[in-house]
This record gives sequence, structure tokens and C-alpha cells, in this order.
Amino acid sequence: MSDPNFPPRGNVPQPGSPGHPQGVPPAIPPTVPPDPHVDFPAPHEPVNPADPRLAVEVGRFWAGAAATALVAALIGLVAVIILERIFSFTLVPPPDIFSTASHQAAFAIDGAILALLAAGLLHVLILTTPRPRAFFGWIMALVIVVITALPFAWTTDTTSAVLSGLVNLLIGVAVWSLLAGVAGRTIVRRPV
Repeated sequence: MSDPNFPPRGNVPQPGSPGHPQGVPPAIPPTVPPDPHVDFPAPHEPVNPADPRLAVEVGRFWAGAAATALVAALIGLVAVIILERIFSFTLVPPPDIFSTASHQAAFAIDGAILALLAAGLLHVLILTTPRPRAFFGWIMALVIVVITALPFAWTTDTTSAVLSGLVNLLIGVAVWSLLAGVAGRTIVRRPV
């Protein structure tokens, strides 16, 4: 006996024809491996540097500025030790603001002050200008040109002027690049 609801073996209906079972068993979904980044917070929305509604994570920004000042001071200190103490070159020191009578202290203190002044300028630019990184970049480039050229105005000894200019250039580039990195990590959008 044959079942009237079940067609004979040779007469299996084709899909789309009358009599074909419409219920198809559901497909088994593929196994998705767990996301290894699920424990990390979602990345921040990218910040448009032209957006005037920017703010700074003040604590982190100034911690980065202090670290930048330390790096700038150490660059000046190490440069004087290597060039004057080891290789016996004479450098043209920057202005000795605190009258320490030491080339090492003058380069270290002035490098740290440059970093802190640049950080203050960057903070103000972030809060007030539409493209703070562009303005900061131009200002720092011009400041670096000035501090690199100043030793040539203070001495006629070309070797001393060149070496002092290179130290100033290294300090300026370090301050610029480190503060730009700090700003990239600490700029946030103001709440609307």
C-alpha cells in the first residue's frame, strides 16, 4: 500500500512545482570564533581637527607635557655631556635664566621651559582655534628655525654654532613630536 500523501519513489516533485514540501530544514549557522577584542573598550570616535568643539583631557595632557619637558631637559643634558665633556667641543649655551653658570643646566632648563611653554600654547590652541594641530605645527616649525639659528648670532665660531644649533634642533623636534602625540591621545569632543 502506498501513502497518498507521499509520492512514489520515481515521481519526486521538483522544487517550485506543486506538491514540493515548502518547509526546508533551517541551515546550521556557522560557528563564529569569539572576538579577542571584546574585553577592550570601543575606540573613540575619530576627532576632526577642524571641529571647533574640542577639549583636552587635562590630567593626561599635562602629564604628557611634564614627560616631554623631562625628555627635552635630558636631551640638553646628555648633549652637553657628550659634546663638551667627552669630545671637548665648546657649545654656545642658551640664555641662563636662573644664573646657574653651567652649560648643562642652561640647556636642560631651557629645554624643559620650551616644552612647557609649547604645551601651554597647544592647550590654548586646542580650546580656541579651529585647526589647532596645523597652527601648532607652523608655530613649532618657526620656533625651531629660530632656536637653531640663534647660536650663529651669538658667536663667530662656526663649529660651536653648528653643534649648538643641532642640539637646539634636536630639542625642538623632540618637543614638537612628543606634544603632537600627546595631543592626539588627549583631544576629546566637548559635549554639545
